[in-house]
Amino acid sequence: MTDGLMGPPWQMDWRLDALAALEALPAQVQEMVYEARAELVTAKDPYFHGIETDAGLPEGMKVRPMRSTQPKGIHMVFFDYGNGWLKYTFTRRTQDPQILVEEVFWMEYKPSPPPPPAEP
Repeated sequence: MTDGLMGPPWQMDWRLDALAALEALPAQVQEMVYEARAELVTAKDPYFHGIETDAGLPEGMKVRPMRSTQPKGIHMVFFDYGNGWLKYTFTRRTQDPQILVEEVFWMEYKPSPPPPPAEP
């Protein structure tokens, strides 16, 4: 046994309101959330520090700190090309490191109708 920080897969816990929000989403959006979850729990660094932080993430997914002045604070993983996000924190503990999802949000994208044809 080592005294260092444990590695992935990380544990993930959900606030009850975040879990309720997840369960209220359409099935195809829940799948996108589960894909984002899989990326977080298997990432070497769930905060994706460094250069080219999104290089290993699937298309349409990005991770950013909520505040650039707090790089170890709350982070957001955006999915569905920014139409949804998970707001989370990562607690680095040697015994029991875990990710806590605080909020789940998704906004359905509805393209605007095309403009009416121009009169000749």
